[in-house]
Amino acid sequence: MKMHKFNLILIALSGFACSGLTAQGTGETGDYKLVWQDLFDNGTLDLASWNIEVNGNGGGNAELQYYRAENISVGNEPVSKKNCLILTAKKESFGGKPATSGRINTNDKMRFKHGKIEASIKLPHTANGLWPAFWMLGADFSTTGWPGCGEIDILEMGERSGINAGTQDRYFSGACHWGSIVNGNHPNYARATTNSYSLQDDFHLFTLIWDDSFVRMYLDLDKYPNGAPYYEMDISNTTNPELPGAFLHKPFFVIFNLAVGGNFPQIWDINQITAFQNNEAAMYVDFVKVYQKGTAGEEYYGPTLGSLNPQPDSQTLYTVYPNPAKDKFRITGPEPPKTVTLFSITGQKIGIFKNTGLYDISGLAGGCYLVTIETAGEATETFRLIKQ
Repeated sequence: MKMHKFNLILIALSGFACSGLTAQGTGETGDYKLVWQDLFDNGTLDLASWNIEVNGNGGGNAELQYYRAENISVGNEPVSKKNCLILTAKKESFGGKPATSGRINTNDKMRFKHGKIEASIKLPHTANGLWPAFWMLGADFSTTGWPGCGEIDILEMGERSGINAGTQDRYFSGACHWGSIVNGNHPNYARATTNSYSLQDDFHLFTLIWDDSFVRMYLDLDKYPNGAPYYEMDISNTTNPELPGAFLHKPFFVIFNLAVGGNFPQIWDINQITAFQNNEAAMYVDFVKVYQKGTAGEEYYGPTLGSLNPQPDSQTLYTVYPNPAKDKFRITGPEPPKTVTLFSITGQKIGIFKNTGLYDISGLAGGCYLVTIETAGEATETFRLIKQ
């Protein structure tokens, strides 16, 4: 496993619920607490979280685009003026391909197992030929390969059935892939929906809720909190090697991309792509957020949140390391702590330590915790700790 150094951010325990910061999306509901997010509001892509893909391999689907760094940007969506990730597809020749576009992923930088992930996306008018997607691959992709690594497609648009029905702006799907390829086929389950309203007119929220038992996907859950999932699959059976449960209970990383043509829309001629306006089309992502409950079985590996009521580094007297920690962590500072209290991410007190220099957490499940340090002078500092 590739390890990374992380900056520790001092946070107030009372502010960990991120009041005001999670107003977008469904927020910290049902015991979920924010673990990671990107609001795409720093003017440039955060390379501590994201990789920019550069290739023209067609994604294994005979796609027409060449993915370039030049097609990735962070800026304002023209109508709403929201700060967004922008993936721009262009009708232009490059690297032997008739189009260019953008694709980013969090492989080796942010991955998680179980929880809630959602993104607010303004999709391009796919018309005939564009294929925008918000999806995930198993973090063992580089060693296991596809489809054994597992794949969870939270959102795809542009499939041929929508084109044939003239419902391109409302026809979308979720899917999962797993297992092995046998005679050119592999196990998968996809479910398409023709929505009652357009998904290409404004920003819409796409949410995955993933736990021990189910993969469930929702549309606009912030507007319709009682809405039924547009995709649901049972993954509770983890013992049968033919079923998805044997492949979908491990950390996954996140991908956004805007493909051009290929097997999904069944268009392989750039001159049949009708979605370009002035030879361009763009997909806007306002934010993406990951939430977890801090329950057994959850895992998270990635950057610590830097947007939870941060205070200047000069006010931070103590350091908690290593972070993430596997079995033990240490605390250094100007004086030994009077007490060290460990909380779950939901605020439940787990234990109180007197200063020992080395703090044993080997008996805890992997996930997110809060470490509160109290000094003899009754000052307190609280840090977020990731237990591997």
